[in-house]
Amino acid sequence: MNKFVFKSSDSIGVIATNFPKSMEIFKDYNIDFCCGGNRPLIEAITEQKLNEAEVMNKLEEAYNKLINVENQEVDFTKLSYSDLIDHIVNTHHGYLQSELPKIGELVNKILRVHGQGHSELAKVHKLFSSLRMELEQHLIKEEETEFPAIKEYERSNSKELLENILGTMEELEAEHEGAGDILKELRKITNGFTAPEDGCNTYRLTYNKLKELEEDTFTHIHLENNILFPRLQQEK
Repeated sequence: MNKFVFKSSDSIGVIATNFPKSMEIFKDYNIDFCCGGNRPLIEAITEQKLNEAEVMNKLEEAYNKLINVENQEVDFTKLSYSDLIDHIVNTHHGYLQSELPKIGELVNKILRVHGQGHSELAKVHKLFSSLRMELEQHLIKEEETEFPAIKEYERSNSKELLENILGTMEELEAEHEGAGDILKELRKITNGFTAPEDGCNTYRLTYNKLKELEEDTFTHIHLENNILFPRLQQEK
């Protein structure tokens, strides 16, 4: 890595792809780097009335720290289609399959215990239930249809197969956007996943788990929307 070269006119997805640590900063500022990754960073800064110099300084500071230490992180842009898909399935699909049922139990519990005093929990329950259903269906579509097709395309280089892949890809991107919208609404209604002062430990744990779900899902979507899918589109 050399000198910091990102500009506010660069797309959010490009910055996140070339400098993965930037996603942590984007999350701090509620800048959407997955579904909104194709727009210029300055657009998000202006829209949210953020201080451009402050955001860029945070990015530069983090980047300069990174180039001063040995970086052992995987460069996902260099992985084969199969290796990138295996990482997504093993890391992010595995996380969702393990954690969604646990989070569901927690959301149910705090609604039963605290629902009368905190009316927003009914909305949290409804949003999470919708998100869980969408994500579980999404994982099946990726693991049973899209990902095996991409691996087969990598072996065969079939243009007909690529056309089918690109068609399904559009559906997956729309589903990503839907999941991202639900997560944004969850963040808003939970005040940034901050439990109220009278919230018990289970209440706080539930909100921490929802925040973790947001972080993992946004990273998951980033790998597909900003790395995997654009590479396939370029094959056309």
